[in-house]
Amino acid sequence: MSGAASEFVVRTAAGAVRGGREAGVGVFRGIPYAEAPVGALRFAAPRAVRGWDGVRAAVAYGPPPPQGGHFGMDALARDAVGDDWLTVNVWSPEPGPGAGLPVMVWIQGGAYVIGMSGLPEYDGGRLAREGGVVVVTFNYRVGLEGFGQFEGVPANRGLLDQVAALEWVRDNIRAFGGDPDRVTVFGQSAGGGSVAALLAMPRAAGLFGRAVAQSVQGTFFSPELAADIATACAAELGLRPTVADLSTVAPVRFSAASDAVGAKMAQWADRWGRPAQRSIPFSPVVDGDTLPVTPWQALADGAGRDVELLVGHTRNEQRLFTALAGLLGEVTQEQAAAALDVFAPGEGGPRGYLDGFPTATPDDLYELVQSDYLFRMPSLHLAEAQTAAGGRAHVYELTWPAPGMGGALGACHGLDVPLVFGNLDRGQPAMLIGEGPPPEAEELSARMRAAWTAFATQGDPGWPAYDAEQRLVRLFDTRPTVTAYPEETSRRIWQDHVIPVLPLNN
Repeated sequence: MSGAASEFVVRTAAGAVRGGREAGVGVFRGIPYAEAPVGALRFAAPRAVRGWDGVRAAVAYGPPPPQGGHFGMDALARDAVGDDWLTVNVWSPEPGPGAGLPVMVWIQGGAYVIGMSGLPEYDGGRLAREGGVVVVTFNYRVGLEGFGQFEGVPANRGLLDQVAALEWVRDNIRAFGGDPDRVTVFGQSAGGGSVAALLAMPRAAGLFGRAVAQSVQGTFFSPELAADIATACAAELGLRPTVADLSTVAPVRFSAASDAVGAKMAQWADRWGRPAQRSIPFSPVVDGDTLPVTPWQALADGAGRDVELLVGHTRNEQRLFTALAGLLGEVTQEQAAAALDVFAPGEGGPRGYLDGFPTATPDDLYELVQSDYLFRMPSLHLAEAQTAAGGRAHVYELTWPAPGMGGALGACHGLDVPLVFGNLDRGQPAMLIGEGPPPEAEELSARMRAAWTAFATQGDPGWPAYDAEQRLVRLFDTRPTVTAYPEETSRRIWQDHVIPVLPLNN
């Protein structure tokens, strides 16, 4: 590391990069970790980046990969310049080879349809500065580019991008002040599902020693289901789902086609099952190669026994989605009954909810069963599979009701992101916290950041590990407590359910 007080020059395996100093932290943005996956490399596994001469400026985020249209992400991608989609960003309190700091590598969510590391909510400066860790964020391919199942191309290209980013960390992070032997991956929603997938992927073994999975998205597709959805997306363009047909299609048209299919997925509900009911067109594919089995099966078989795990969810995961659909406070008895029929586990699942929550309103039941199906039980079962195989897991639940937007959303999906990063006043998730973050939000954020960085540093977030007898978890609220897992009724309803590979129904 060299340079003036306002800039740092670091030499990576591919060449030198120049970053800057922001609030006492060295910051490097937009460093390529793989070649641009365009042209002849479109739909290919990531390829090692070629070296460069001289010093490359690393002061701006790289262009995001093509995006779906949710939350305006497609416009952000369209306005970006260039096709170097696969880049990393680094925040380091001590950007030099001797510091040996713990490393935290973030994988953002977005239902595998959207997601880019340059959003303000993912700025790693505060987490790095106050936690004494090196923070890394990166882009990976989403949507059809990253998860479309086509003839003649590798499955799970988005996951392979994540492995390539972790390999870049292994090979380069020491020069930025990080310790490649103390790497923690952490991610939320589809990012949490990605963390779970990495635990099950032989190609990711040894690239990280700790993992934080926040609100794990529990959808994993069979190759047949993924291919059928990709066929429908190609048909929107009048094409077949082959490399020859699709490789010349502009990425923006690709994203529009998958958005069109996502918007009308319910018409394929008989064929595609639950993902169609939730408009989830993409998920990791259990292909027997890149991803041999589901994360829950892999952990039950001991794949994560040597990886320390921190996993949890929010209390009201579904409420944000209900609000976005315009159904908050409007769910009918028929809609609640339909949700129970679709998402509750097994034949007795709907009756389990009705008996287990006798005073629940239709809104309550609609929220509970979908929170459990998509995020809460996949997260809990990940911990249970880990501990059953002799590994260690710490479990949490975020129960603090967010005051933003009139306080209507409770501890909803995504609330953990600004709290973990400490970015309470920027980015879309900050709307959940409201104008001028209240002191209790700052205090809660400080506790969560301290727990996450302590876990990354020494493997202990500050409360006992989860076990099948006591089931102790940390509740994050205005007053932190440790208690038996509080969603006991849901746990019992789902305790015998095996989270499946989602099939194509003929």
